[in-house]
Amino acid sequence: MKANGRPKNQCEFQSSSSYLVSPWCHSGLKRVFDILGAILLLVLLLPVIIAVALLVKLTSRGAVLFRQRRPGKNGREFTILKFRTMKDGRPHEGSAVTRPFDPRVTWFGRFMRRWKLDELPQLFNVIRGEMSFVGPRPLPTQHWEQPFMQEEATCVLSVRPGITSQATVKFRNEEELLAPFSSEQVEEVYMRAIMPVKMKMNLEYLQGANFISDLRIVLKTISRVFNPQEGKNDFIIRELLPLAKQKELLPVQERKEYLPAAEEAD
Repeated sequence: MKANGRPKNQCEFQSSSSYLVSPWCHSGLKRVFDILGAILLLVLLLPVIIAVALLVKLTSRGAVLFRQRRPGKNGREFTILKFRTMKDGRPHEGSAVTRPFDPRVTWFGRFMRRWKLDELPQLFNVIRGEMSFVGPRPLPTQHWEQPFMQEEATCVLSVRPGITSQATVKFRNEEELLAPFSSEQVEEVYMRAIMPVKMKMNLEYLQGANFISDLRIVLKTISRVFNPQEGKNDFIIRELLPLAKQKELLPVQERKEYLPAAEEAD
């Protein structure tokens, strides 16, 4: 996030945050594991990465990689990398949050999302020090601009964002959860019902993070990729999303244009 056009520095975030962050989140050992893990995976998955890149290029027009500036550690913006899952690079009208069968998503993009292959380029973000394997997911800037997000921002943006998180695991079927809502409602419902739960999970993780918790989240993420129906969010469907319909929605700021590949906010 930026203040008066400049990224906030670490002192500003730490001094204004009322939440404690585990020393593990800032430790050199966590960084070592990130670098070694990213290099190992890049070596092992290089044939898969090359194949996916070729298929993205061959199945739809546009750049192979989706790039978007997002706030990272200490609010400093970085360019997140993903394989492009949506049609070409021109702006498309619609929500920054995707729904099932979103017409902006290509057929191969759906396949990549199903197996989380679109996230593989973020291994380069990890090596560059912009991301970690485990940490709060980097959100589009407009989500952090919501007034109710400011208190959480001071804590969540004090650490490197992650490729996966507790919230990523819990909301593995997020697009299915948003399926009952219209394209006009989906982003408001996301901010009204889902985002507060994700922020609570992020804060809980940051307060108690350690090597074992990171390893557990990574293993759960792998399990959910291969077992997508495991741990479906029935409690969210039953309790949170109906409330979003019944109560007045949060005043999410209007945007005239959305990036074509805003991708899922997670």
